[in-house]
Amino acid sequence: MTLNIVLIEPEIPNNTGNIGRLALASGSNLHLVKPFGFEITDKRLKRAGLDYWQHLNVYYYENIEEFFSKNKNAKMVFLSSHGTKDYWDISFEDNMFLVFGKESVGLPKAIIEEQVDKLFKIPIYSDQVRSLNLANAVSIITYEALRNIR
Repeated sequence: MTLNIVLIEPEIPNNTGNIGRLALASGSNLHLVKPFGFEITDKRLKRAGLDYWQHLNVYYYENIEEFFSKNKNAKMVFLSSHGTKDYWDISFEDNMFLVFGKESVGLPKAIIEEQVDKLFKIPIYSDQVRSLNLANAVSIITYEALRNIR
């Protein structure tokens, strides 16, 4: 059983490193779509990923178009605070792609508009919080997916 965690244009190396560790721990693949807000050799990325990065199945894409072209037949869901459906309504499947946007603005507007039927959110029950940390959001969704498909 495998999941695919996708980060579109991640900006914060510590988040990406932590998500890499999560991907390895959960048996998932990590897909990173450029441009990044850091160098892949960044010490903060390596520190957060510790010595696990070398064992991780990670795929790099030059841009969003390349990602979608190479994975055009994949089953995908998109996570965004703009989603109207809650993540527990996702019909998780083996080999599914869980797609997340960058920390500052989330998914690109074009993806939100094109994928509205596959757009889900993690509910937030406070008006004082506009979004969750990306690494936390990926953790919630990844382990919910594992729970549902095991």
